[in-house]
Order: sequence, then C-alpha cells, then structure tokens
Amino acid sequence: MSDRKAELERKKQRLEQMRKERQEKERARSTRQTDEAPKPAQSQDLRAETDELLKDLGIPPSGPKSSSPSPTHSNKSASDTEAKQVIVTTSRKPKVKLSVTKVSETSIPPKENVSYSKETQTAILEPLDKEGKNPWDYYVLTYDDPMGHTDEDGETDSMAAQPQTPTSSKMPHVEMVAPKQTQEDLDKKEEKPVPELSEEEKLHILNSEDFQTFFSKSARLVERMLTEEVDIYTDYSGGDNEGKDDESAGDRLKLNRIFYDERWSKHRTNTSLDWSKQHPELLLASYNTNEDSPHDPDGVALIWNMKFKKQTPEYVFHCQSAIMSSCFAEFHPNLIVGGTYSGQIVLWDNRVNKRTPIQRTPLSAAAHTHPVYCVNVVGTQNAHNLISVSTDGKMCSWSLDMLAQPQDSMELHFKQSKSVAVTCFSFLSGDVNNFVVGSEECTVYTACRHGRSVDLGRGESKAGISEGFEGHHGPITGIDCHKVPGQIDFSPYFLTSSFDWTIKLWSIKEQKFLHSFEDNSDYIYDVKWSPTHPALFASADGNGKLDLWNLNNDTEVPTTSITIDNNACLNHVRWHETGSHIAAGDDIGRIHLYDVAETVAAPKGNEWSKFAKTLQEMKQQATEREEEAMSLSTMTSPLR
Repeated sequence: MSDRKAELERKKQRLEQMRKERQEKERARSTRQTDEAPKPAQSQDLRAETDELLKDLGIPPSGPKSSSPSPTHSNKSASDTEAKQVIVTTSRKPKVKLSVTKVSETSIPPKENVSYSKETQTAILEPLDKEGKNPWDYYVLTYDDPMGHTDEDGETDSMAAQPQTPTSSKMPHVEMVAPKQTQEDLDKKEEKPVPELSEEEKLHILNSEDFQTFFSKSARLVERMLTEEVDIYTDYSGGDNEGKDDESAGDRLKLNRIFYDERWSKHRTNTSLDWSKQHPELLLASYNTNEDSPHDPDGVALIWNMKFKKQTPEYVFHCQSAIMSSCFAEFHPNLIVGGTYSGQIVLWDNRVNKRTPIQRTPLSAAAHTHPVYCVNVVGTQNAHNLISVSTDGKMCSWSLDMLAQPQDSMELHFKQSKSVAVTCFSFLSGDVNNFVVGSEECTVYTACRHGRSVDLGRGESKAGISEGFEGHHGPITGIDCHKVPGQIDFSPYFLTSSFDWTIKLWSIKEQKFLHSFEDNSDYIYDVKWSPTHPALFASADGNGKLDLWNLNNDTEVPTTSITIDNNACLNHVRWHETGSHIAAGDDIGRIHLYDVAETVAAPKGNEWSKFAKTLQEMKQQATEREEEAMSLSTMTSPLR
C-alpha cells in the first residue's frame, strides 16, 4: 500500500513540474513578443528630430495642422499611423532569393521552300515598225547581208537577242543543316561507367541458367569462326586442276579429319556411331568406361560437327553406366537415345542445358537387366517406336514420350531353346516388322515383331525368331540389310561380320550364305552397305584396316583399303547419307572421317543390273559349292 502511495506522490510531483515548465515557456513567449513589438515613443522621437532638422534648414514642417482641441492626441495618432505604414511597407518587401536556372534551347530550322523558274526559248514574233525594223534591233549588231538571206515567205529571219539568265543561277543553293545539339544531348552520348560487381554477384551471374546457355552457344560460334579455313586463292575456272587428274584418280579414300577430345575421348573405346537425319553434318559417337579416370562418368556420348573445323564436340552427354549403343531419334531432331551396360535406356535432349539424361528406363524385370547393344527408332513421323534388344534376348518396344515401362516386350528364343544372346540387329529396308539379328552363338536369325515374317517364303509364323542361318565360326559382330533404292529390289540381302575373320553375304530366302569374303587377317568388327551404291560396302577389322568392297568390280579383294596409325583397331563404321563420307571409330577414342572419291561412291546407271548379274553368279557358285560338299561327304561316309 505504501508503494502505491509513493508512486502516486511521484506522479503528482511530475505533473506539477510539467505545469511549471509550461508556464515558464508561455512567459518567455509573451516576453519575446513584447520586445519585438514597435515602440510608438521611438517613432515620435524620430518625427521630432526630423522637424527640427527641417526648421534649421528654413523649411516648414510638413503635414496638415489639425484644429482639434487636443492636438497632442492628434499628433500621437498620426505618428502611430505612419509607424504602422512603415512596418507594413517593410513587411511587404521580403528578400528575393535568386537562383541559376538552366534553359534548354532547341533550334528547329524553318522549312525551306525550294522554288525555281522554268523557261523555254522560242522565237518572238513581233510586228515590225514602218521602217521594217524590229524593236530589239537597237540592242544588237547588224551587218549587210549581200546574199539577202530570207525565208521561204520572203521575210527577213530575225531572232530576238534578249539576254538570257542561266537557269542554274536562279536555283537556290540548299545545304544540309544539322540540328543544334544541346548539352543534354552531348551528355547522353557520353559512355556511362560500368558498375563494379561484387564477387557474390559475379558468381550468381555465372551460375545462372541463362548465362550458361548464352555462353555455351556463343563459345560454339566463336570456335567455329576461329577454326574455319577458307582458301581465298581457289580458281573456279579449273586452272588449278591441270595436270592433277592422275594424282586424284588414285586418291579414292582420303582422311578428312579426326574427332578427338582430350577430356572426354582419351582412354575410351568407341562403341557406336550414327549420323543425324535432320542435320546431316552432326555425328553421334558413344564411348565406354575410362579405366584410368574412375571419377569420370562411365558412359559418354559426344556429338561432332563435320561442317566446322573445330576441335571440340558440339554437345557432351554422359551417364553413370557405359554406353554400348546410341542413335539419333529419327523423328525428334533434339533427342538422343543410348543403351547402357546396366540395361537402362537413357534419353538426352540438347535443348536442355544439362548433360545427364532427362529420361531413363527403370531397372526392373519389366525392362532390360542385361547390356543393350541394339537400339533403333523405326516407323513413320506419326507412328514410330524405339526398339531395343539386350544380350539376354529380350526385345522391348518403347514410346519416346514415356520410358517408365515398355509398350511391348518379348523373349527371342529359337525352337524353344535358351534365349538368343543378341549382339547386333538390322531391320529390312522399309519394314518395321521383319529384322535380322546376330548372336554370340555364331548364328544369324530372322525374326518379326507381329507374327508375319518373311522366312524362306513359307508364309506367316508367330512373333519372335523364325529361322537360323549357320555359317560363321565366331560371334557375330556386325549385320546390315541392303537399303539402297533403285530399279531392282535388293532388300532381302544382308551382310554379316564375325570374329572368324570373314564377311558373309546372305539372303533371307536362302539358308546358306551366297559368298564369303576372306581377305582379312583379324577380327572383323563391323560391316555396312553404302547408302547410294548398290554393290559397295565397307568393313573394319582389328588391324585398323578400313576396306571398301565394290562387288561389281571384284568379289575377292577390296576395291580400296586404308590402315590407321597407332596400331589401333577399328570398332565401327558408318556411312554418311550422301555416300561421299565414311566415319570409323577405333579403340582409343578417335573417330576417323574419310572422304570417298566420287569414282568410288557415285554409282553409274548400270550398277543395279551389274549387281543383279553378280548375285546370280554368286548363287550359282554357292550351288556348286554345296554339291561338291555333298559329294565329298558321300565319298568319305563309311560303307555298310
């Protein structure tokens, strides 16, 4: 209770103190106003002094004299009024504050009206005076004409000789007048200083997605410009080629360039090649694991540009597993498909600023669980699928829009035996149902997706493996169906390569091979038909030798060959769609691009008929070979 009383007492004291302070402030304010007020006594003194001075000078004091009985009071009122007028007059004239103002001037030249006069010189026909003279003859010289020159009418021809003013002198002289520039215009032209950025702001800009996309595109453009070589001395008249016909005729296979990147290609083996359909200058190459760099991604896919002489790839993609096969999505120019050693199918998109896959298939029993050596996109623009086959014989059909689960899948078995270990496959030309596969069991098989196969002309069969073709003595490494369009259909024919050092030519209508090419002395890793020449194909072997075979010229030895350096072996070959270039990948990460001479790559008009004749001869030789084998087996069979 005592605390409360003490608190109330303190508050009362505080209020009393505030009241006193307020009273002191009011007293000080009233004192200040009293001091500042005008003093009438002082004004009266000034008036009196002024009157005294005027009296001394002999001037009577000014102002009317009042007849009021109280003059003192009247004088006092007048002096008060004059003092008030002085105060009011003084208060009405405050100090003027001056400041400098910038005036912007704009000079607009007046519109100039250009005018000119147009004159035409004509003969002035005026009447002559009585003496036969013209009024203007006074201003010209005259002379006697003894010949008496007259016109047809007998009148003297006279021309007015009045002075002429040149037309150009009457034309105004117009000059271009530049508009007057003000100081503000000049200030705008001055470059503004670049603001300094902090380290945090710099890192934020460098890590932004927009900057990385811009820098990636700009770097590619600058690199193309720096590496492009143009021969300014090219003679299009053909003068430079005189005397060189003999040299160019023998240069059938010429090295154009080598694609190799020290960061991504070193110590990696090339596993697949593919050319883009939409952008023919782009080449896709996949690589497996770099054992010398365990911290790098296991699988790498690089896109190289044949058009520009740059040393780095256009795009770099990678994933966590080694890439065993890859291809461009034929009907999607920005998508790249890869088959991995783990069994996953991965999908990259070059529109996205990331190197890792944007989609991938699950690692489950519904999809692949073994290495995928075969991927391909088949179909049309509006109806197409991604087909993949793994080494356990499982074939899956996918939609590129959804890789969560396959649309269809089946196991490839031959006559209810174990699954076929597929190493390569190829679809027949213009067919999305029938295809051929090569296996690790040294056998080639024909198969179909939907149960209508073309197997030896025996009609329909169920989906899966239809027939087997035996002839190789080693695993099949490469297979390719004939796809060159022309006068004659050669789509039933296909080539295979194997570890048995041979290449064999087959027909799906014949169970025996038609011909065996045995010129190589090492494993043959790949074989591909030319896309333009019906009788031309290429092969690559373990000695690093690239062979081009023209079956219309010779079936025993290749038409031309070339061997790469560094004792590397060639793993894959891929023709460019024009047939004038061929790419070959080796086991040390290099991609060799060769130019094929036109004499080799370009077919003549009779190549199709010649190749049909060559195939007929091969079939006849195969029949004779089979008869000889049967006769030998009969002779060597034991007597009963």
